Amino acid sequence: MSAPPASPLLPPPLALRHWPMWLALAGMVAGARLPWPLQRLLGRVIGAAALRLVRDRRRAAEINLALCFPEMGEAERARLLRETFRDLGIGLFEFARAWWGSATPMRRTARIEGVERIEAIRAQGRGVLLVSGHFMTLEICGRLMCDRLPLAGMYRRHRNPVMEWAVKRGRLRYAAAMFANDEVRAAIRHLKQGGLLWYAPDQDMRGKDTVFAPFFGVPAATITATHQFARLSGCAVVPFFHRREGGDYVLRLGEPLPDFPSADAAADSARVNAAIEAMVREAPSQYLWIHRRFKRRPPGMAAPYKR
Repeated sequence: MSAPPASPLLPPPLALRHWPMWLALAGMVAGARLPWPLQRLLGRVIGAAALRLVRDRRRAAEINLALCFPEMGEAERARLLRETFRDLGIGLFEFARAWWGSATPMRRTARIEGVERIEAIRAQGRGVLLVSGHFMTLEICGRLMCDRLPLAGMYRRHRNPVMEWAVKRGRLRYAAAMFANDEVRAAIRHLKQGGLLWYAPDQDMRGKDTVFAPFFGVPAATITATHQFARLSGCAVVPFFHRREGGDYVLRLGEPLPDFPSADAAADSARVNAAIEAMVREAPSQYLWIHRRFKRRPPGMAAPYKR
């Protein structure tokens, strides 16, 4: 299958006003090439510092953990919060390695399960939408999965043009293609042609095609795109689990969601949220709890992040 049509990688923005960002990016690229044991150590230090210094994101994480794990005691949630910021710091280096460094240390310890399910679906001529969540292992595990499958990905454009160029260029080192969130038609065409697309629908995208669906029992504004992709392309929807387990990486492709899509976009969105919730429960500290997942609320419900 030929490479899917997507927006091309444009020349890098080199205007003088972008030079400070290029200098910062050079530091990120240098950090991406440090030895992996040193990166993990630095990541823990950065995470511990962020826990104390980035108070607004710490507060968002505390509120999210309280909403999603009400059964936990305060001490247990405090421990999970510390682990979350530790994994956040390590995850910064995992992101950088995925984009600009080497994945060799991760390949040595990666365990990948379920590839045969995807190959069986592709043999039927169907596309596959791999659904995951925003975990700190998202990028490095995506790169590892691309060693086995020709994945394309969807992403939200960066506001800074230097980061937009650099991250897209980094992802195109291993992904079959990258579709921005405004290139939906091209992504659907890719799926119709039997392609594989990796997608994380677990953030509030603020678009019009959203419903309130439960996530850990809490109503969350949820984009219906997974339902729409499946309805318009006929693709299978497969949960993509990934986590760091000590020094190992575990990647698992689950069973396709049965009878998906249905005629009910809200019910399908709830099923997708349930699949992502199951992923979170396997690796709770590696989820991006600093995102204000419940910022938009159903009418009559108070916004949890307001002071």
